[in-house]
Amino acid sequence: MRFKLILSTIKPDITDRIVDAAKGAGATGATIIPARGTGIREAKTFFGLSLEAQTDIILLLVEEHLVDKILDAIKKAGEFHKPGTGIAFVVPVEHVVGLESQMEKFKEEVQKSYF
Repeated sequence: MRFKLILSTIKPDITDRIVDAAKGAGATGATIIPARGTGIREAKTFFGLSLEAQTDIILLLVEEHLVDKILDAIKKAGEFHKPGTGIAFVVPVEHVVGLESQMEKFKEEVQKSYF
């Protein structure tokens, strides 16, 4: 089985919406990392302190055949067509360990559907 990693940086107030959309499209889980980000515009300052935008990074390790469906769901849920709402991209994954129990469960489900 081949996997890809979908990474998405989004505003924290839409994190749940993005994760729900990804799960609805076939993702089995997500890792969410709080972060700070900066874009093309200068960071705002308040009495000399820089105010950087809070962001969440969502990591989704998914089976390769689900990538397009999940990416499309994320794009729609996050309204990525609007400026400054977020981005998502996909990177290849060479090796995966730690999913053995999920792989066994997946094999059992496939066998049940054929018999």
